Amino acid sequence: MANNASDLFRRKPDRFLDVGTGEVAYRRVGSGPDVLFVHGWPVSSATFRTLLPHLTDHVTCHLIDLPGAGSSRFTANTPLTIDNHIHSVRRVMDLLELNDVAVVGHDSGGMIARHAVAGDPRLRALGLIDTEQSTGLSWKFKSFIAGRRIPGFGAALGWLAGQPRLRRNRLVLGDAFFDRSLLDGEFDEFFLQPLHRSREHRDATIRLLRSFDYELVRTLGELHRTIDVPVQLVWGEHDRFFPVKWAREMVGTFPNARLEVIEGAGLFSHEERPLQVAQALLPLLTATR
Repeated sequence: MANNASDLFRRKPDRFLDVGTGEVAYRRVGSGPDVLFVHGWPVSSATFRTLLPHLTDHVTCHLIDLPGAGSSRFTANTPLTIDNHIHSVRRVMDLLELNDVAVVGHDSGGMIARHAVAGDPRLRALGLIDTEQSTGLSWKFKSFIAGRRIPGFGAALGWLAGQPRLRRNRLVLGDAFFDRSLLDGEFDEFFLQPLHRSREHRDATIRLLRSFDYELVRTLGELHRTIDVPVQLVWGEHDRFFPVKWAREMVGTFPNARLEVIEGAGLFSHEERPLQVAQALLPLLTATR
């Protein structure tokens, strides 16, 4: 698995799952207890490629590209919203008959996952990696999405995504990684080049961003009280979008949660320090009820 984890996402998906608002691309790898992975914006399930070599000997990984992302199927008329993504995660669990499952979400995928599975009796455990916090939204997050309704924002973001030097600027994508060189290579291949080169993909990405509703964040504290399964928070020490200080405060909003802080990592801690993130998650993912 170590040598072909990235190739898994260069191949066609195992199948497509019709969730009513587009078709989710689905891949499965590994063996053991079921774990469903929910990606954030503006990436796809390929963001978990560096984690997989550390997980697949222990758990069955169910990887999905939500409509508008990665290999999913959608059209210009597909309603791409956060609310529909929440519905899509629930629908995927139904279609795959995941009746005893841990869920791992990163970035907005962590927020989507919480709204999708809170109180669901099928949920065994929840892993959250660098995601929205019940404390609120940081100035960094707010400033990044402030231009989402400005005409030409998508085209500008797409152009910047294709400029290796400019995209490393803190005001663009530079703060996503502690090691900014990781914006190149496979991250560029899987996420930035589609944003740069494909108008269809870029428009879908911006449509989803425009659907972001601050109410989904404001209700997280109340939602957390209903999640009574074990929760593992995993946070990059240098995350500028979701400050680790607020992650520490968020631990107490769950009935049963722990936090692991990953040194030398930012928002994409699982891509920068996959072994450490996997080690933090595995006790949770492999535990029985």
